Amino acid sequence: MSSADSPLPSTRPARKIVVAIDGPAGAGKSTIARHLARHFGLLNLETGAMYRAFALKALRTHVLLDDTEALQTLAEDTSIRLEAGGDENRVLLDDEDVTGLIRNQTVTDAASRVSIFPAIRSWMVCLQQQMGAAGGVVMEGRDIGTVVFPNADAKIFLDAAPEVRGMRRFEQLGTAHSTQPEEVIRDLRARDERDRNRADSPLKPASDAVLLDSTNMTLDEAVKAAEDIVAARLTQLPALAEASN
Repeated sequence: MSSADSPLPSTRPARKIVVAIDGPAGAGKSTIARHLARHFGLLNLETGAMYRAFALKALRTHVLLDDTEALQTLAEDTSIRLEAGGDENRVLLDDEDVTGLIRNQTVTDAASRVSIFPAIRSWMVCLQQQMGAAGGVVMEGRDIGTVVFPNADAKIFLDAAPEVRGMRRFEQLGTAHSTQPEEVIRDLRARDERDRNRADSPLKPASDAVLLDSTNMTLDEAVKAAEDIVAARLTQLPALAEASN
């Protein structure tokens, strides 16, 4: 059992905090967020799952993924909720549990395409802010520290070289998957290009985020580094609160 799997009462926050984790696809944000949530007694809110759920609905209803008006109309008639449940959130799309239906590559690619539209991002940001308004959460995505929660108590920008992220994603797919490593890396590079250059909320570190490059780290090393970043920030919070009074 790694140190991330056991609670740390001595560093558990006295008030409800928000931890924001941003970074490109395949950087390990979801894994790190799950560990931090368990370690610090917080709720993990995976925003990428919300985009995947909406993308699933677009695919099911045959809405074109580049038709912003049709997507906006679809969003107006869509309900997405996340509920805590073990190691993974339950994802409810219009009250249907779609947790097991949104992790395939088709839905992931569709989510990347629908997420570039300002109207969809604005709608999602409102949902995410509502979910995290009470604090006590770890939220990960592409623009959490810059747009969704710019005043988050701790911000991490998690990154790794595209080749490393691609191989990690390839290993997650398993031997039964026909996709080759080169294809996964190419898809990640294309997604990076879309995410970093979109007009609305492009992927970039917040000015006060701590950059965590896991290219040469094991998972346990990356988790421990993230824990240390959040723990260090928590020790500063009482002083910061006094300074603001």
